[in-house]
Amino acid sequence: MSLAGKRIAVTGAFGTLGAAVVQAALHAGATVAAIDRADAPPAGVDLAGAHRFGGIDLAEAASAKNAIDAAVKELGGLDALVNIAGTFRWETLAEGKLETWDFLYRVNLRTAVAASQAALAHLREGGRIVNVGALSALKAGAGVGAYTASKSGVMRFTEALAEELKERDITVNAVLPSIIDTPPNRKDMPKADFGKWVKPRQLADVILFLLSDQAAAVTGALIPVVGRV
Repeated sequence: MSLAGKRIAVTGAFGTLGAAVVQAALHAGATVAAIDRADAPPAGVDLAGAHRFGGIDLAEAASAKNAIDAAVKELGGLDALVNIAGTFRWETLAEGKLETWDFLYRVNLRTAVAASQAALAHLREGGRIVNVGALSALKAGAGVGAYTASKSGVMRFTEALAEELKERDITVNAVLPSIIDTPPNRKDMPKADFGKWVKPRQLADVILFLLSDQAAAVTGALIPVVGRV
């Protein structure tokens, strides 16, 4: 799938999924701005060829705007935004903290909203926004209330923004992964069958499709990407 000539900003780009999306987009011919809260990618994460912007708090409107504006300057424009920045916490309400709900809202939802708002000034006809939700937000279980509430917000935000932007011919979609095969998830669930999980590159391929010209008619979609979970 070709993304030749596309200029794409990716948030949460220094993490496992973010790096996979950056690498896949570069391979498909895009130019990419890799944006993250961390100052630099961890050892072993190869983002060669991408324009890197570290130390960015995307939950703050001014920081998000500055980062997107800087990315646009480096890329010479902006055709797409991929909102991957996010995190997870398992915590029951009885034993947890109210602050966890605020924290996950800030990291999982507010970052996507702030980055998207900053990108709107630059996206033109044919633009793309892709968000990362969660399959578990469709039916929450014990201990994931705060996480799934924030990811439910991502889903509703995706639908609302898709409606808002459809007359501008800018699509907004979200992927809903089950369990992504990442080192932290393997550490947290060492007895699981990792072969059933979604590989980062598999999820990246779905995201790249949504960024492509072939997905021009798809907007407001919440697409499960479940592997064999």
